[in-house]
Amino acid sequence: MANPARDAILAGYADAAKKLDPSFTAFSVERGSQLWHSQHSEGNIDTPSCTTCHTKDATAQGMTRALKPIAPMAVSKTPDRFTDPDKVEKWFLRNCKTVLGRECTPIEKGDVITYLSSL
Repeated sequence: MANPARDAILAGYADAAKKLDPSFTAFSVERGSQLWHSQHSEGNIDTPSCTTCHTKDATAQGMTRALKPIAPMAVSKTPDRFTDPDKVEKWFLRNCKTVLGRECTPIEKGDVITYLSSL
């Protein structure tokens, strides 16, 4: 589902990715899905995967550890997802540190957005 604001965010991540890795050519649904579904041991032990809170089905509602609902991450279900640059950065910063124990790279961010936009 195309959206000019989301496209601009992805373009910014693509520019940053090319600066970090000149061989970068495009974001990947496969890499995004792999990151989304993988178990990680470097972050918080209570949140080893994005799916811990967001569920394995990104078209379904998730739940925070404080039992607050999270709207589906799939763009098909939440069309305004990934359209506010400040919110996108805020949540990637927080969630990547919690799950991965570090900030996500521009490629990882773009891959996850690309994956969730494909659903």
